[in-house]
Amino acid sequence: MKIPFNKIHLTNKELEYINDALTRGQISGDGHYTRLVENHIKESFNTKRVFMTTSATHALEMAVMMIDIKPGDEIIMPSYTFPSCANAVLLRGAKIVFSEIKEDTLNIDPDDVKRKITFKTRAIMPVHYAGISCEMDKLLDIAAYHNLYVIEDAAHAVNALYKGKYLGTLGHMGCYSFHGTKNYICGEGGALLLNTDASDLYNHASIIRQKGTNREQFLTGKIDKYSWVGLGSSYTPSDMLMAFLYAQLICMNDIKNKRKIIHDYYTVRLSKYVEKKIIRTNTIPQDCESNYHIFYVLFNDENIRSFAEKQLKKKGIQASNHFVPLHSSPMGLSLGYKTGQLPITEMAGKCLLRLPIYTDMTLNEREYVIDNLEEILKVI
Repeated sequence: MKIPFNKIHLTNKELEYINDALTRGQISGDGHYTRLVENHIKESFNTKRVFMTTSATHALEMAVMMIDIKPGDEIIMPSYTFPSCANAVLLRGAKIVFSEIKEDTLNIDPDDVKRKITFKTRAIMPVHYAGISCEMDKLLDIAAYHNLYVIEDAAHAVNALYKGKYLGTLGHMGCYSFHGTKNYICGEGGALLLNTDASDLYNHASIIRQKGTNREQFLTGKIDKYSWVGLGSSYTPSDMLMAFLYAQLICMNDIKNKRKIIHDYYTVRLSKYVEKKIIRTNTIPQDCESNYHIFYVLFNDENIRSFAEKQLKKKGIQASNHFVPLHSSPMGLSLGYKTGQLPITEMAGKCLLRLPIYTDMTLNEREYVIDNLEEILKVI
């Protein structure tokens, strides 16, 4: 049997909506389906404003631009994340400050965030790893005390919650991904959520997103022509992509429930190995509701993880490690960061293995994965 790491899920509405977008005659940005998606996210997640983007990367770049980050400013983030977080900061000439993560969730450690704050700190960028929330109450309190912005990287966490509130809606801004590897997809796509009534941030976002122009005012009839008014880039996705995404989002709870079944099966089958401390798996704190984006296994040793990955591959199972910590990556080292600075982060980078999980995974497929993993766990 061949088990891929990921498979896309289709709701059978995607082609219908794409054909409708073509019939309507507008396939560029901010068309009919863009508005449907924006409204669906806004109403479902109870946020102030939604800007659809071409990726979560671009949503992060917009968020950093919106708060006028300048050279010398600092933004605190975990090192165990995707390079898009760091690039968004470096593109503004600012400094990344890497914080340690917690052992249980692999999310940013609020206590270490406190230790890393200086007079140059402007924002905190928590990353909700695997669809499981950071300790947002603590982070928001820290940010409020020091007058800092909070930009949530919720790329993994669309439709996940913390204390009944959707991730991406708790900070000043939240960034979503709809990349083809995520739970809800359109190939390439993202969203920036604005969770404040601050009109200056809203106006800044609309200008940045529309190539530095006031085109949004033109589209809403507030001006009779638009022009260049500031910095920006092309962040608006095609309406065909938004038609595809709309078909996904109207089924998002059904998708989430199907993934929960797979996640729970893995958890139950592996629980005895967790109890024996042979491995660790996803920990979902009581205050959190995951969207079941990732299921991972943490081994006690890098060599054991590598052995398990190779043995699963021999059986046709595509398990995968994840992030190379940014501080110990070639780019991170070139910026002056050093290996050994964040031991928990480095452990995750070496010892974590993600198991295949996709919405349409069958019982036979998940049984095959765990049966073969168990054979490995019995001998290590």
